[in-house]
Amino acid sequence: MRDIIGLILGGGKGTRLGPLTEVRSKPAVPLAGKYRLIDIPISNCLNSDINRIFVLTQFNSVSLNRHVSQTYRFGLFSRGFVDILAAQQTPTSSEWFQGTADAVRQSLRFVLPYEPRHVLVLSADHLYRMDYRPLIAMHQERNADVTLCALPVSSEKASDLGILQLDNDSRIQAFHEKPTDADLVESLKLSPTMRERWQVQAERPLLASMGIYVFRPDVLEHLLDDDTQLDFGRDIIPRSLDRHRVFGYVFNGYWEDIGTVEAFYRAHLSLLDDKPAFNLHDPDFPFFTHARFLPPTLIRETRVKQSLISEGCVIQSAEIVRSIVGIRSIVGAGARIVNSLVMGADFYESEANSKVAMGIGPAASIENAILDKNVRIGRGVQIRNAAGRREFDAPNYCIRDGIVIIPKGAEIPDGVVI
Repeated sequence: MRDIIGLILGGGKGTRLGPLTEVRSKPAVPLAGKYRLIDIPISNCLNSDINRIFVLTQFNSVSLNRHVSQTYRFGLFSRGFVDILAAQQTPTSSEWFQGTADAVRQSLRFVLPYEPRHVLVLSADHLYRMDYRPLIAMHQERNADVTLCALPVSSEKASDLGILQLDNDSRIQAFHEKPTDADLVESLKLSPTMRERWQVQAERPLLASMGIYVFRPDVLEHLLDDDTQLDFGRDIIPRSLDRHRVFGYVFNGYWEDIGTVEAFYRAHLSLLDDKPAFNLHDPDFPFFTHARFLPPTLIRETRVKQSLISEGCVIQSAEIVRSIVGIRSIVGAGARIVNSLVMGADFYESEANSKVAMGIGPAASIENAILDKNVRIGRGVQIRNAAGRREFDAPNYCIRDGIVIIPKGAEIPDGVVI
């Protein structure tokens, strides 16, 4: 796999995931208490023996750049790298990235000198575990110009995804970006024979693009020669069908788009299932992240049920139920955390510089919430969406999809009820 270059698209604004993306890019959003979203595609690449990787960034990219540069360092005698390609103005282009295809177009001049045999294009806001080697093998066996990864989905999800249709040789016959016409969606459904061939359940009769593409470099360069074509799903893939050999690789594993607050929250809680569909504890396929060398978590007289507790925490006489507690979290005596995601902190506070100490204060109660990093939750605070709002904005918190979000660095004074 040394002749493969991986390109990870991480430059979007990520507005659907706000306010978690107000101060950071979407790939830099914390994940599962100790990771970041970008760690998923990079780890998939490394576990697939792909170790020449570019991450394409644009918005709020400082923390992402820092994380990547501090985490993914290879030895002096390795040819591997994970490098940032940030959007920039040049003598030939004064525009920032205008879409997924445009981001790759502007970055090709850094990629092609490596003379890759294939270019693997990935997104950075999906949660999944995948060995890309069978995908590459199929791409080579079919002598394909382009290969897309396809996921079986229900008819209800068709309008949110790019839906494709395959023939018996897995060649793509049609591709429609986010179709809404009921008759068209019906015509794209897999036949019973095709469902049996790919072991697809009847309730998921459609194949949707996963945003994972393999290109021959010369074909990719040709497809990107028109600078008005800005997006892969909307422009490049439909354009390629009549001119090139485009195939689909069916993936039946777990895959979740966590680009919205609700999807992000639900995916985290699913990690706590008795048999999670996405298992973080697979020793044969680990996920990598920044090595922080934190002390062990200290837990005193605390009840913990079906939760993940990251390293470096101090938890005093609390109750934690079906929640994820991130690195360096401080939880005060009598606090209660239920069905929540606590992202933790970037540093320990040796001396409080505010009336409210960093962390979750004594006797606080947190339910159905996301607490971003470095928040200060005062004594006796109750966060439970008491008014039952679906959407709401306040100076130091917001509600999205009924989930209370405390933004990074926000402070909730003692006794406040949300």
